[in-house]
Parts: sequence; C-alpha cells; structure tokens
Amino acid sequence: MITSKQRAYLRGMANSIEPIFQIGKGGITDAIINQLSNALEARELIKVHVLENAYLDVKQACNETASRLGAEPVQAIGSKFVLYRESKDKKKIELPKK
Repeated sequence: MITSKQRAYLRGMANSIEPIFQIGKGGITDAIINQLSNALEARELIKVHVLENAYLDVKQACNETASRLGAEPVQAIGSKFVLYRESKDKKKIELPKK
C-alpha cells in the first residue's frame, strides 16, 4: 500500500510518459494482463489508454487490472489510468519514505 505522498510523486512521474497499452472492445483479457505484468516488471510505472469503444469505465478498468496484477492504482483520469508495481529484479523508482 502506498501513501498519498508516494502516489503524488508517482503521478508527477506519470505526466511525462505516454500510454503503452490500449484496452478496446475486447476488454481486459489474459493476454493483456500478461503483457501489462511484463511491462510493470520492466518499467514499474505504466500508463494505459481505455478506448471509447471499450465497454468499461476507466476507473473500473483501472481497479480490475490493478487487482489482477497485484499493482497499485495511481491515477485514473479522462480515458487513461496509471499503475505502479515494484519490480522484483529491476528496481528503478525510489519512492519517498513513508
């Protein structure tokens, strides 16, 4: 569980990154979950775009993917959301102390 200060720090970092995945009308499939998991392991912080033709609300998509990945939802705004999960091997982001 991350604190609000850590979440704010991650939101600031997420401003400069582009979405690397899109969720469309197919919804959240196992293949997308596997790709997101690999991306989180490599990058720790990712941004995902939910397309208009997806049958999911952005916050629903954020919460569902976060729970399936064991990740922390950082932000869900507009049609995008940001997830964070600490990498096991390639730790890059140093969060502020609790």
